[in-house]
Amino acid sequence: MLRVVEVVLRKLGSKPGRPVVGRLVRAPRRGAVVVIEFPDGLHEYVTTPVRRILRVAGQEVYYLQTTNSRYRLEVRRGASTTNESSVVR
Repeated sequence: MLRVVEVVLRKLGSKPGRPVVGRLVRAPRRGAVVVIEFPDGLHEYVTTPVRRILRVAGQEVYYLQTTNSRYRLEVRRGASTTNESSVVR
């Protein structure tokens, strides 16, 4: 069984941008990019490769450091499905 995970990604630092809300396509893994699909299903937000992942204990909140930026990834909800392939680990 696979999971669809809805997340909010916020860029941290001196120039924080708008929060990115959507479906997590590719789970954060060291050395790989994070991909979030927008609700329209046509566009994606892709980060640079992840260098470090920190998780807040007892919460579904992750802090990611990529090659160029730092992000806060908050998992909003995960729903089980058999057609989608996104899992946060």
